[in-house]
Amino acid sequence: MSSLIDFDAGTAPSPRYSEVGQQKSSGSTYTPVDFAAFVADQIVQAADLPKSGKIRVLDPACGDGALLDALVKRLSPPARKRVEVVGYDTDHYAIRIATQRLRHDFPELNIRLEQKDFLDHVLNLQGGGDLFSAGEVQEPFHLVIANPPYVRTQIMGAQQARQIAQRFGLSGRVDLYHPFLLAISQVLAKNGVAGVITSNRFMTTRSGQAIRRAMLTRFHILHVWDLGDTKLFDAAVLPSLLLARGTSESQQPHFDGITYSSIYETKDAAIAEATDALSALTADNDTVIAIQDGRHFRVRHGTLDSGGDPEGIWRVATKATDQWLATVEANTWDTFRRIGKIRVGVKSTADKVFIRNDWDDLPGGRPELLRPLITRKFARRFKAVVPTKAEHIKEILYPHDATKDGRAAVDLQLYPKAASYLERHREVLEARSYLIEAGRKWYELWVPQDPAAWASPKLVFPDITDKPIFWIDMEGGIVNGECYWLQCENIDEQDLLWLALAVANSTFIEAFYDHRFNNKLYAGRRRFITQYVELFPLPNPACDEAIAIIALAKEIYAKTPSTEADQLATNLDALIWRAFGLHVEKVSG
Repeated sequence: MSSLIDFDAGTAPSPRYSEVGQQKSSGSTYTPVDFAAFVADQIVQAADLPKSGKIRVLDPACGDGALLDALVKRLSPPARKRVEVVGYDTDHYAIRIATQRLRHDFPELNIRLEQKDFLDHVLNLQGGGDLFSAGEVQEPFHLVIANPPYVRTQIMGAQQARQIAQRFGLSGRVDLYHPFLLAISQVLAKNGVAGVITSNRFMTTRSGQAIRRAMLTRFHILHVWDLGDTKLFDAAVLPSLLLARGTSESQQPHFDGITYSSIYETKDAAIAEATDALSALTADNDTVIAIQDGRHFRVRHGTLDSGGDPEGIWRVATKATDQWLATVEANTWDTFRRIGKIRVGVKSTADKVFIRNDWDDLPGGRPELLRPLITRKFARRFKAVVPTKAEHIKEILYPHDATKDGRAAVDLQLYPKAASYLERHREVLEARSYLIEAGRKWYELWVPQDPAAWASPKLVFPDITDKPIFWIDMEGGIVNGECYWLQCENIDEQDLLWLALAVANSTFIEAFYDHRFNNKLYAGRRRFITQYVELFPLPNPACDEAIAIIALAKEIYAKTPSTEADQLATNLDALIWRAFGLHVEKVSG
């Protein structure tokens, strides 16, 4: 995923942004002027500035200075006379542009912008070092405005990510803005106000658990905006804005009174108009707004709910949503987690070697160890579709087998054609140094999953799609890494897989997803990942509705594809709504 990007009108682009690869690796971001103004407005409205003395302002990754400029503009002239502006950036060119901008707009302003790494400064401060230049007394900041670098682990490099995680007490997958948030909490004055732009990923992903806990304990969060697919940046990043007060020290997780707003594109008819997505945020809860470029957005306002768990997924809670989910909960027997562990498909990290559609044409003939591969090209509700294009029907060379001790790499001496083929690609495969360092054989898949499990019936679904697409595989195929799969771990509960198939393909589950998670990508696409799907509800399998649902799901599977199967699926959909105590609703587009 690329970093947040802005091409600020009137400002020459830095040479470092002339190449996308450089842009991604640095994670540096320039904030659009209108978005900068929105963030600054929120900070100033929430701020309780000191009545006398200095007003200290910080941007820890100041870029071209758009955020600092917007914030200072919104302070009163008397306050500006007391302002001390501090900014950091690792790009000397950005520091020069930001300094010129602020000097031009505020000639008398007390400004100190430096080419330094903010995270290193905070770590030095923790170790007793001086955060600023020698001899200066460390003081907290009253206002912090920031759009930290957004860099994923796989871009910054595993070693650097591990170092950052260890130094800031984080675990799991680390995005660079995670330690920035923690570092800001350490320099923000008690009752000071911070407005920070980040990706919205941390709110709903498993990798964001640690940072969600940290945010709820190290800050007093005032308002969260999930800005969804508004495309405020010219990149495939869904932004969010956090407005928070500083605390004197880490506290018990703070849940109460946090306002949560979200805005996502919809196909539903608009009942009001606004000039742009940011101004649409002033609309009342559950209002569909048309903006001038023709897009429609649904705006929601409520409170932040994480289920009382400091690491729980963040969602917008309203009275109507809470009542809806309470009805579902009252009719829920268990969740998909009861069936078994949801797994991602195999990952080779060398797909061109292991996955092909032309094995028959190779000079040495078809190698051994080939298995059919299930990809998203097979996606169809209830039963997979065979792709019409031959290039979409692929096989995977699967060099793993099940043993009494678990999974193991096969002995290539037993498979001479496969061995010969892999040897021809040995240089590419051995370049996967992380696999070798993990004590694995050079010809293994990086994530092979359990070879013994492939033969059993399994529920398969793609990771990203606008509508849920779940199907049962009975053919023993291997699931590719762009899909997830689920098997029933208890041999006596196999019908739960069919019950899950029916629930997962319903319009009810779309509504449940939007009420419970409301995490969409561009064009309304939903992310069907483990931490969501494992929480999908199941009705009591012994009740009359569930028994009928299971029988109907099996019948639809047997008759797919056909017009009759489509009609049965409509009947099944209504039955699922009733099983959860609800009437069929139109699901928002």
